[in-house]
Amino acid sequence: MSSDSEKPAAAKPEEKPSPPKPTPKPPAKAEEKPVELPAFEKGISDKLVEKFGDKVEVDFVKEDRIGIKTSKENVHDVAQFIRDDLHYDHAESVSGVDYPADNEIEVVYHLGSYSESSLARQVLTLTTRAPRESHPIPGQDSTKLPTLRDVFYSVEFGEREVFEMLGVYFDGHPDNRRLLLPEDWADLPPLRKDFAIKGR
Repeated sequence: MSSDSEKPAAAKPEEKPSPPKPTPKPPAKAEEKPVELPAFEKGISDKLVEKFGDKVEVDFVKEDRIGIKTSKENVHDVAQFIRDDLHYDHAESVSGVDYPADNEIEVVYHLGSYSESSLARQVLTLTTRAPRESHPIPGQDSTKLPTLRDVFYSVEFGEREVFEMLGVYFDGHPDNRRLLLPEDWADLPPLRKDFAIKGR
């Protein structure tokens, strides 16, 4: 005679796996509104747009800093207007940025004023781009821009440095010689992103 304890245990019902929780969608980004220029910077921007229209693009960098982009065909006229009508009288620096993915090299002029007290804290950035040759022959290929040496005397050595370090030739520059590299330099311009130091 078997006892109740010998009866087989009742089978437990199978546990169904819980469905995966839905991944919450990230909140929709609000449309970015263009940054409004402060009054002083807006006055400068309005004069540029009134004169050149869509030939210039004006960006607000931060207080006392405005960025102006223009094509190589218009950069000389824009620079003259900045000097004569906006009273920025010198270039504080000239530099360049290599954009191999865009096949372009950007040249950046930082402009200031000694003669206009209201511009004492202002730095205006003027940028333009030149085509980038994959196998450059500096001075004998399409990587060229008009010089601003006749507009801002102080660009003389900065443009020479951009010429030798990035391969941008400045048409009309009175002294387009190398500044730091040997005259017989035959490698890529050393600030291009595809330049490789030998032995590394």
